[in-house]
Amino acid sequence: MEEVEGGSITTPKGFRACGLYCGLKKSQRNDLGAIYCEVPAAAAAVYTTNLFQAAPIQVTRDSLAAEGKLQAVVVNSGNANACTGSRGVDDAYRMRAAAARALGIPDHYVGVASTGVIGELLPMDKVESGIAKIPGLLGEDGAAAFCEAILTTDLVKKELCVRLTIDGQPVHIAGAAKGSGMIQPNMATMLAFLTTDANIGAEPLQALLREVTDETFNMITVDGDTSTNDMVVVMASGLAGHRPLHPRHPEWSAFKEAFRKVAEHLAKAIARDGEGATKLVEVRVSGAESDAAARAVAKTVIGSSLVKTAIFGADANWGRIIAAVGRAGQRIDTGTVDIRLGDIVMMEMSRPVPFDEERAAEYLKGDPVVIHIDLHMGDGRAIAWGCDLTYEYVRINAAYRT
Repeated sequence: MEEVEGGSITTPKGFRACGLYCGLKKSQRNDLGAIYCEVPAAAAAVYTTNLFQAAPIQVTRDSLAAEGKLQAVVVNSGNANACTGSRGVDDAYRMRAAAARALGIPDHYVGVASTGVIGELLPMDKVESGIAKIPGLLGEDGAAAFCEAILTTDLVKKELCVRLTIDGQPVHIAGAAKGSGMIQPNMATMLAFLTTDANIGAEPLQALLREVTDETFNMITVDGDTSTNDMVVVMASGLAGHRPLHPRHPEWSAFKEAFRKVAEHLAKAIARDGEGATKLVEVRVSGAESDAAARAVAKTVIGSSLVKTAIFGADANWGRIIAAVGRAGQRIDTGTVDIRLGDIVMMEMSRPVPFDEERAAEYLKGDPVVIHIDLHMGDGRAIAWGCDLTYEYVRINAAYRT
C-alpha cells in the first residue's frame, strides 16, 4: 500500500467530481458539489446517532435501500436542511430528482448530503439552478473544487488517496471530508465521501464501513456535540478488474487496512482542524479489560474540556486526565494506572512520579500531543483523537449564524 501523491476522489477508475458556487454562502466560496461514477457503484453509508436526523439522511437511506447502489452524490454547504419539517424532506427529494434529471440516471442512484446552519429552509431556486450546471463541470480534475464546496468553518481541505494491488491489479481508495466543529464520537458535524475502484458488493462494503467507522470517525471529538447531518458514504465502481472482494478473499486484510488508513487520515484531519484548535491530541489507552472499555476511556479523556484546556495552556495537570479515566463508566483498578505525556512519565501504578515541569510544558506546546494511559487490566486497546480547546473556539461559535 502506498499513498498516491496528488491523488483524489477522482483517481479511482470511473469517478468524476465538481464544485461550484450557487449562492448559499455569504462568501463566494463553492457551496455545491457532486461526485459522479460512470457506472452504478456498490455503495454503503453510516449516519449520525442524533435523533434529529436531517432530511438528506432520509433521502440517502431511501436511495440505498433500493439496490445498494449509487451513481452520484450531490452535496451542499451553508445550509443543513435540518429541523425543517416536511418542507425540508420535500426539498431534499427535489435535490435528488434534480440531480438525477441532470445526469440522466434513476432517482434512487443519487445520494444527498447537506451541512451548515440548522433550521433554515433551502433556497431551492438557487440549488436547482446550481445542480443543472453539474454535468458540464464534472471532470477528473474536479476534486479540489468539490473539497471546497463541502467546507463550512473548516480551514483546510481533507483528502487522501492510496493504492494497493489485489489479484495483480492496481486498486485505489480515496476520500474527502469536512468537519471542524460540533465534532463528537459516534459521528460528528462531518461529511466524508470515499471512492474506490475495487470490485466489492454492497453487503461486505457496508460491514467494512461500520467496522472501520467505529475505529476512526467514531473516535474523534472537538467539542462533545453531535450534529444532525453527519454521514459517511462510500462508492465502489468495481472497475479495477480483480475478483470480487469479501472477507474470505486472500487479500481482504490488505484492502481493509488500506480502507482504514484513508478513514483514519480523514478522521485525524478533522480533529486537527477543530474550530480554533492549535494542535492534534491523541489518547492511547492500553491494558483495558476489552477494546470496548478502552474506547470508552479514550473517548472520555479526549472529550474532557478540562484536559483540552490544560493542553492549550501547556499545563501538565495529570489530575484532569486521571479524573476523566475514573468517570468513563468502566471498571478500573484504581491502583494500577500509568499515565505518560509522550515519553514523560507522570504516574505509575496510580502514584505520582516526579517529572520536569518545564519539559512537560514544552512538550504540550508541540503538535501532536500524545497521552498514554495503561490500565494494566487486560489486552484491550483503543486510540481517540481530538484537539485543544481555545479562546478562538468560543469566538467562532458565539457568532456562527451571524
